[in-house]
Amino acid sequence: MEEVKREGIDIFFCVDISNSMNAEDIAPSRLERSKQSINKLIADLRGDRIGVIVFADKAFVQLPITTDYSAAKMFLSTVNTSLVASQGTAIAEAINLAVKSFSDDERSKAIVIISDGEDHENDAAMKAAEEAAQLGIRVYTIGMGLADGAPIPEYNQYGHQTGYRKDSQGNTIITKLDEQMLQKIATAGKGLYVRASNSNVGLEKIYSDINQMDKSEIE
Repeated sequence: MEEVKREGIDIFFCVDISNSMNAEDIAPSRLERSKQSINKLIADLRGDRIGVIVFADKAFVQLPITTDYSAAKMFLSTVNTSLVASQGTAIAEAINLAVKSFSDDERSKAIVIISDGEDHENDAAMKAAEEAAQLGIRVYTIGMGLADGAPIPEYNQYGHQTGYRKDSQGNTIITKLDEQMLQKIATAGKGLYVRASNSNVGLEKIYSDINQMDKSEIE
């Protein structure tokens, strides 16, 4: 056994897994592209600890904070919209859960929310981000989705697409990015907001800002 020291920051990725994240305006889908970009970032990490929280109507810890990047990739691969039965976008709950799930040490901490922002309780999310910032935890947001929006695919139990989600009048639902709300959350959380595009999700920009934070040593 050999004791090694690493310098880094603790980062919780809070990933929206509501059905609207299946929309394909960001290819191959909002959720799949989010997972790909986190995976790509994990490959470049050295001393940072990361954790994953997933949320729709409720939030739960998919992966507690760790330096085990292989485990992080494995847990990330299991993330999909069927993990949570009831729909919603509980951003406030995800932020509060991340704050509670960080360890109590002095390390710099950041929360990265990846969502299309379709939240119906945005005041609560801004308040949660503000409270996190008061504890020295920065809150960043990435907007997944394009301005025009996209329909939400529906799948059968075998994973084959059966059509698109419709409202009670039989009209196809178009899910749009709520950019304004995600910007407000990032401002309240003293972080940055980045809008994803098909060429770039924007995680590198956020990570380079996080990287400016004070790093502390772990053994």
